[in-house]
This record gives sequence, structure tokens and C-alpha cells, in this order.
Amino acid sequence: MSETFVTVAGNVATAPEMKQSVTGVPYTRFRLAATERRYDRATDRWADGHTNFYTVWAWRALAENVAASVGVGEPVVVHGKLRIVEREDKGQTYTVVAIDAAAIGHDMNRGTSAFRRTARLRMELADPPAELAPPQRTTPPKPPGRAKKAQAAADQERDEVASEAVRAPELVS
Repeated sequence: MSETFVTVAGNVATAPEMKQSVTGVPYTRFRLAATERRYDRATDRWADGHTNFYTVWAWRALAENVAASVGVGEPVVVHGKLRIVEREDKGQTYTVVAIDAAAIGHDMNRGTSAFRRTARLRMELADPPAELAPPQRTTPPKPPGRAKKAQAAADQERDEVASEAVRAPELVS
């Protein structure tokens, strides 16, 4: 079964709520309202159409960043995996339309935003402390031999596959 990915632009309808799963993984959930706009020729104006509501789920670092950056009423763009689930509560069956977000950002068509890299990511990108750095090599590298021949063979095979793809793209998958 294939997954369905969607990109939805709308407004944050509920305050993003950050929690932790039973295994300690942070997640943030909020409702997104996406209203289509239609041009009404009779009134010569734009009018609101139907509004769709989605429950947006963000996990891990995305969850933390969304909780710190997004508020009610703000225009956002959400990209993620669409999930449609039927639930039952007190004898009533209802449908939940959710998006497991892969990316969330402010809608730059409707305003400006200022990006700030998180401290956690900066630490991951920084050089490790000397005591955690990998040890320096004390012996000279071995002279090229079989590894060089194997690399040359791999390069040749890659080039052959690439040239086949140019000649007959339907044969290479």
C-alpha cells in the first residue's frame, strides 16, 4: 500500500499542545483550518468557500520547534503523510483527518518570519570536545592495492550503468 503525502496551507486553529509519548518521544498536536477562496462574479469579490480541518501531528525536534514557533491564527504550510481514521465514541462514529507532519513552516505568502537555528542542532554541528574526538592515526596508511582495483571496477560499473540509462532509460530502474 502506498502512502499519500499532502501539502496544506491554512491557519493554526488551536494552540499547539506539546506532550511526550509513553516512550518519552516529544510530540506536538494542533488543528489546522484550510479555507478555500473563490471569486464570486456576481458580487465581484473573493469569498470564503468550505473549510477543512486537519489534526496535525509533529514528532521529535519538529514537535519542539513547532511548539516554540507557531501560535493560534498564524498562517502555516504543512507537508506530511495523510491519515484518515474512523473512530467511535459513545456510539457515534466519526472520521479524523490527520497529517503526520514531515515539515511545517510559516506561509511566506502572508507575512514574514525570522529563522533561528536551535541550540541543540548547533551543538550537533559543532566540533566534538577533544576527549570525544576520534583518535588520530599513528600508523601510515597501507599502500593502495586491492581496494584501489575494487574502486576502479565499481567506478567502471557505475559508468556503464549510466551510459545504458542514457541509451535505454526504460531498461534501468
